[in-house]
Amino acid sequence: MTAELSPEKNNLTIGKVVCVGRNYAAHARELGNDVPKSPLLFMKPASCVTYLNQKEVGSIDLPNADKFGDTHYEAELCIQLMRDLKNASYDDAKSAIGAVTLGLDLTLRELQSALKAKGQPWERAKCFDGACVLGDWVDSAEFGDFKNVNYQLMINDETVQDGDSSLMLFPVIELISQISQAFSLQAGDVIMTGTPSGVGKLTVNDKLILKLGNHRWQAQVQSA
Repeated sequence: MTAELSPEKNNLTIGKVVCVGRNYAAHARELGNDVPKSPLLFMKPASCVTYLNQKEVGSIDLPNADKFGDTHYEAELCIQLMRDLKNASYDDAKSAIGAVTLGLDLTLRELQSALKAKGQPWERAKCFDGACVLGDWVDSAEFGDFKNVNYQLMINDETVQDGDSSLMLFPVIELISQISQAFSLQAGDVIMTGTPSGVGKLTVNDKLILKLGNHRWQAQVQSA
């Protein structure tokens, strides 16, 4: 069961979703990318967010592959802030964390690669409707300093991604502090902290399980 959130951590409206690229060295290498020396940041709008609930099997709508190409999954540990941050210290960043969940940063991989090759922005590949799938929120108190948080994505009963925050290039709390140095964060904003290796293609009728400690979300892929 999801831990009950306190009133100040509940009913927060997402203003923006800040995503972190290549925060796991193994994932950067599997896509043939350089390992960054500072956080690689991009954003998804709140309009692309959809939700999964631990009490039921959700659905994930897959964009038309004939039109858009393959959609890839990227499972990520996600943080929601409960207060505003700007130029935050480590302690300020830690105290601003309100809730935690797992999410999927869905990516039109072929389109992303084509846009990158032209030196163009990625939004068409990252911000389509339903491109940010989030589980319901769990109280952050369960996860301490976020230095050893393990999570998994299973597809059709096979573990395809096994994430551990200890392997992040930029640890969660330091990462939030660094993001707040680049631009202001508001209460309700979500940080997708990066995906481990094992990303791949989603197919219609795939059955997904996201696991975070004792928490578990299920979904099935369907055509949009």
